Amino acid sequence: MAPPPSQSQRSPSPSQPSGKSEVSDLKLQLRQLAGSRAPGTDDSKRDLFKKVISNMTIGIDVSALFGEMVMCSATSDIVLKKMCYLYVGNYAKVNPDLALLTINFLQRDCKDQDPMIRGLALRSLCSLRVANLVEYLVGPLGSGLKDNNSYVRTVAVVGVLKLYHISATTCMDADFPETLKHLMLNDQDTQVVANCLSGLQEIWTLESTTSEEAARERETLHSKPVVYYFLNRIKEFSEWAQCLVMELVAKYIPSDNSEIFDIMNLLEDRLQHANGAVVLATIKVFLHLTLSMADVHQQVYERIKAPLLTQVSSGSPEQSYAILSHLHLLVMRAPYIFSSDYKHFYCQYNEPSYVKKLKLEMLTAVANESNTYEIVTELCEYAANVDIPIARESIRAVGKIALQQYDVNAIVDRLLQFLEMEKDYVTSEALVLVKDLLRKYPQWSQDCIAVVGNISSNNVQEPKAKAALIWMLGEYSQEMHDAPYVLESLIENWDEEHSAEVRLHLLTAVMKCFFKRPPETQKALGAALAAGLADFHQDVHDRALFYYRLLQYNVSVAESVVNPPKQAVSVFADTQSSEVKDRIFDEFNSLSVVYQKPSYMFTDKEHRGTFEFSDELGNLSINAESGDSVVPAQRVEENDKDLLLSTTEKDDVRDPGSNGSAYNAPSYNGSAPSATSQPLADLAFSSTSATGQAPASIMAIDDLFGLDFSVGTATTPPPPPLTLNPKAVLDPGTFQQKWRQLPISLSEEYSLSPLGIASLTTPHALLRHMQSHSIQCIASGGQAPNFKFFFFAQKAEEASIYLVECIINTSSAKSQIKIKADDQSSSQAFWTLFQSALSKFGLP
Repeated sequence: MAPPPSQSQRSPSPSQPSGKSEVSDLKLQLRQLAGSRAPGTDDSKRDLFKKVISNMTIGIDVSALFGEMVMCSATSDIVLKKMCYLYVGNYAKVNPDLALLTINFLQRDCKDQDPMIRGLALRSLCSLRVANLVEYLVGPLGSGLKDNNSYVRTVAVVGVLKLYHISATTCMDADFPETLKHLMLNDQDTQVVANCLSGLQEIWTLESTTSEEAARERETLHSKPVVYYFLNRIKEFSEWAQCLVMELVAKYIPSDNSEIFDIMNLLEDRLQHANGAVVLATIKVFLHLTLSMADVHQQVYERIKAPLLTQVSSGSPEQSYAILSHLHLLVMRAPYIFSSDYKHFYCQYNEPSYVKKLKLEMLTAVANESNTYEIVTELCEYAANVDIPIARESIRAVGKIALQQYDVNAIVDRLLQFLEMEKDYVTSEALVLVKDLLRKYPQWSQDCIAVVGNISSNNVQEPKAKAALIWMLGEYSQEMHDAPYVLESLIENWDEEHSAEVRLHLLTAVMKCFFKRPPETQKALGAALAAGLADFHQDVHDRALFYYRLLQYNVSVAESVVNPPKQAVSVFADTQSSEVKDRIFDEFNSLSVVYQKPSYMFTDKEHRGTFEFSDELGNLSINAESGDSVVPAQRVEENDKDLLLSTTEKDDVRDPGSNGSAYNAPSYNGSAPSATSQPLADLAFSSTSATGQAPASIMAIDDLFGLDFSVGTATTPPPPPLTLNPKAVLDPGTFQQKWRQLPISLSEEYSLSPLGIASLTTPHALLRHMQSHSIQCIASGGQAPNFKFFFFAQKAEEASIYLVECIINTSSAKSQIKIKADDQSSSQAFWTLFQSALSKFGLP
């Protein structure tokens, strides 16, 4: 057997570069062919051009061949021309000096006899986008706009728009917009007309911000003669151009109703178009023209229903989803129109999940008294779907239908059947829905509780489902005999429960259960309060503290606060306001409908959520205040014992020798004296009791629930071992470099106090406050309700730096905080300092 060829003997693939030697070989071969007129030269050039383009595509720098490529472009072979233009366009952007070499041959090709070459050359010339070469574009563009060939004119119109973005002054001085306007109204080629319309809309929209004349010209596009000119030629345009014309017509304001009907009659046949974009654009015109005519508007819904349903079933899944999104918007506005067509929204087995999910939302929207049974029956079939997310969505859809219908007998039975299915995710979703159902229909509590009582809390793992189960245990503890004992077992596993939502519900449920069955719940409530007060989560800790002080003040008042008589919920809040829905409707036939949010929410920077620092630093104001103006930090230590006790009580229990005594979370004493036989009325303590009696009331509550406060013996916890340099300095460039390099140490959400939100009228208020705590601001920006800050701090006597991104939404009083640090181990200590400083913002 012959040995395999060695690596050095193998010939490289033409598409695989072999380094600088191959580039040199290509350069030599191109130079030899540059002036040759021998037969077959063009074929040889093609092979070489293919190798050059291949190398360029995979990242090999072949800019050294620029001169040879330009010399070889002197040919009538259009394939060679295209490859040469591709090469020139790629390297002209990177190296403007090389672009100068192309001007002569591109200008020469703009005068070629072949219109295809003229168009390609003009497109390549305009694509160079080098500001120093704009003077060379004016002449070829002027000639191209007057060219006899429609392709050249089409390219020239787009070239004018490119020229405007390179140099708006040059474009306006050459009077190109007026030329485009003349072509738009007089050219016979519809593609040229459409390009003129698109270019003029963009140019005059941008110019109208500084020029009144441009604003008037933009208005002329919406005048009756121009609109009717386009409508009369609508059938001649391409699909893209038809959509462009429809957008123009949608902005036109007819003078009377007869004009509206004339326009609709002209566009009637566009509803039958095979292209979904044209159909949606036509529908937008119909809907916007008839907004002020209620009866006609309803007839429009009836008319557009069939074309939309046809488009849903006749395209790709992606097209179906886009059409369904628009159909969903219309269904939400007029569900009665589509209620008889609910079967069109049944899910097909081979549809993608995103299409199925949208169809489930539409089935929920169109459900009414006449079709509820059939829709719910279909949805229940989906609950056994192998696609778990769709199964969950179908169960939620059943629950939503139940909450919006009057006759829910059959639906409740279906939901209770879900609870008996041996599937964790089905049980979890059903529990959440049963809780909402009981809030609206409390009369069904007996049937629901009978089934819920058979569910073991150990089998429910999802936080929302467990929270719903705990809510029912507290709300209906009198009907559920095992409620106190189930709650007690959950409290025993407090430390194993990672969800703060579940722990919050557990605190409230055990309080409700205590007011209804105090002897059986007393021990569990004491354990819950002790665990809640020692909880690391601030919300859980605060709620436990609130309940403890309520019970200390007056048990009867606590009952009226925690477990008052409740009325049935009539309507659940909608996630979207009517204003947002109307804004989405105004942006019909756009991404707003697909995203289900107005365009400003995904285009404006302040609505993009978390964004990269590098994109934002340049737009934020650099804080120019020097480190010398920093106010010394005022450390005010406030402990939980101060919150638990009144002012007079603090004086009585505080140890004179302790510098502001601290409070330890109460320990739970399971062997505390029993008070199970004591009625609730005897547990009420008056808030107006004498000072000397206050400790007695505290001790009574502590003894009742088995709590043990070691007052006076507690030691003050040491302050965080982190001190900051009050005069830290960092330049923006170093900040940005560190921000890109360092990983995120902590990412937290923090709620600001109402006083803090009220004080945040301008970013500077927070800057001065944080400076007083040795935390400097390097950049800030935004406007209400969204503010963004970048802070930094430095360890005292060390070079370790902390970087902070803080995004504050004043409407929700929430702040999103990211911390990056040179010393990752001290990030938590810095977060404690930062959180403490932020919590004092706005305080007098």
